[in-house]
Amino acid sequence: MSRDLTLLTDLYQLTMMQGYYNYNINKKVVFDLYYRKNPSGNGYAICAGLEQAMEYIDNLRFSKEDIDYLRSLDMFEDDFLSYLETFRFTGDIWAIPEGTVVFPGEPLMRVCAPILEAQYIETALLNIINHQSLIATKAARVVEAAEGDAVLEFGLRRAQGPDAGVYGARATMIGGCAATSNVLAGKLFDVPISGTQAHSWVMSFDNELDAFRAYAKVFPNKCILLVDTYDTLKSGIPNAIKVFDELKAEGKDLKGYGIRLDSGDLSYLSKESRKLLDAAGHEEAIISASSDLDEYLIADLKRQGAKITLWGVGTKLITSSDCSAFGGVYKLSAEENEDGEFEPKIKLSNNPAKVTTPGIKKVVRIYDKESRKIKADLIALDHEEFDENEELTIFDPIATWKKMKLIPGKYTMRELLIPVYKKGESVYESPTVMEIKEYCKQELDSLWCEQKRLINPAKVPVDLSLELYNLKQKMIAECKE
Repeated sequence: MSRDLTLLTDLYQLTMMQGYYNYNINKKVVFDLYYRKNPSGNGYAICAGLEQAMEYIDNLRFSKEDIDYLRSLDMFEDDFLSYLETFRFTGDIWAIPEGTVVFPGEPLMRVCAPILEAQYIETALLNIINHQSLIATKAARVVEAAEGDAVLEFGLRRAQGPDAGVYGARATMIGGCAATSNVLAGKLFDVPISGTQAHSWVMSFDNELDAFRAYAKVFPNKCILLVDTYDTLKSGIPNAIKVFDELKAEGKDLKGYGIRLDSGDLSYLSKESRKLLDAAGHEEAIISASSDLDEYLIADLKRQGAKITLWGVGTKLITSSDCSAFGGVYKLSAEENEDGEFEPKIKLSNNPAKVTTPGIKKVVRIYDKESRKIKADLIALDHEEFDENEELTIFDPIATWKKMKLIPGKYTMRELLIPVYKKGESVYESPTVMEIKEYCKQELDSLWCEQKRLINPAKVPVDLSLELYNLKQKMIAECKE
C-alpha cells in the first residue's frame, strides 16, 4: 500500500538537517537500528516491518504542499527548503529479513548514506520496525502457548487506531496467527480472514434457536455458533446441537463447524460442552474461545485440560498489553573521514546498556550442525571472515569468562544482514506475508524449547568478535582519558 509518509518525522530531524546544510556537512555515515531488551520478558524477538519501511523509502520526497507547510513554520531558510524539493534517499541499507528471530543489540538495519539522508529517516524507520516487531513477537508468544492450536487475531476494534489495526494484523500473521478478523488487512496482504457472529446477532432474533438456524442457513459450511448469550450449557449448547443435527439431516457437509465461548469459566465450560457435543454425535465439532485471552491464560487453560482447539485473541495481542513499546533505537556507529575511510564512533553513557557498539558491523548466526538449533549469535566487524572448518572461541562481552568453543564440523554459520538498497535503488523484493509467516515458523523451530519459555526463558548468547570487543574497549578507554 503506497502512502506518502515523508513528514512522518520528529521536528528535530529537520532542524538538524538545516544545521548540517548550513555548515555544509554531508559526509557519509553509518547508523544501526537495534533494540536493547526483548519485549514481554521473552527470550527473543521477531523482526517485522521491512516491507513498509521500504515503501516509506521508495516514496520519500517532499511535495509542494510539504514545502509550503514547512515554510509556514518560519523556521527554515529558503535555500534549505529548495534542497528539500529534490531530496531523495541515495544511500545503502542492509536489513535482517522479516520473520527472523533476533536478539538485543543486533543491528536489524544498517544504513549508510549522507548524513542528511541517514538522519532524516530515523523516526519513520523506528516507528515502522518497532511496532510490527513488537506485535509479531507477542503473536509468536501466544501461538507458542496454544501448542499447535490455531490462533485467530480479533483485535481491530481495540487497536490504537487504523494503522495499528491493519499493520498489527499483518505482524500477527508473521508471528504465526492462522487468520485475522481484519478485512482490510486480508485484502492488502492477501492473508486469511475469519469471523462469525456477535451477541447482538443472537439478541436480534426472538429466541436463540431461531438465531442459530438463521445463521446456519446463510453459512451452513462455516457454522460456528456463539453459545453464551443467555446460558451456555442449558440453552446455547442444546440449541447448537439441534441446529447441527438439522444440518446433518439435510446432508450438509459440516466442515469447520462448532461453537464459540466468549465468557465464563472457559476451562469448565469447554469440558462440559465437549461432553454434550460428543454425546450427540458431534465429536468433530470445534470448540473455540475468546474473552480477553493472552498467552498466560491460554497456557493455564491448556494445563487445566480445556477442550478448546481454536483461540480468538484480541485486545491483549493487538496492543501487546503487557509491553507497550519495542524500544528500538537508531545510533551512529561510523562516519567517513576526509580520506573517504569510515571511522568508528561510540556513544558513552552512565547506563551501561546505552553504550553503543562502534564500527560497521554484521551479525553471524551460529547453529549446531546436527540439530540446526541456534548456539549463539556473533556481532562482528563487517570485514571479518570466519571459517566453519576452523575452531572458534566466542565469549560473553560482559561476563568475559563465559566462553564457548566451536569445534569444526559441529557448527554452521550464516550472515543475517542482507542488502535491500544500493545507491538509493531497491535490490530486494519482499516475500508475501504468508511466505514470511512460513519462514518465521522455521526460524522459531531453530530455537531450543528452553528459549521459548513464557517466563524466565533461557538466553541465546549474543557475543562480540574479539576484534570488535577490543575496538569497543579501546574507544571507551580513550573517551575516559
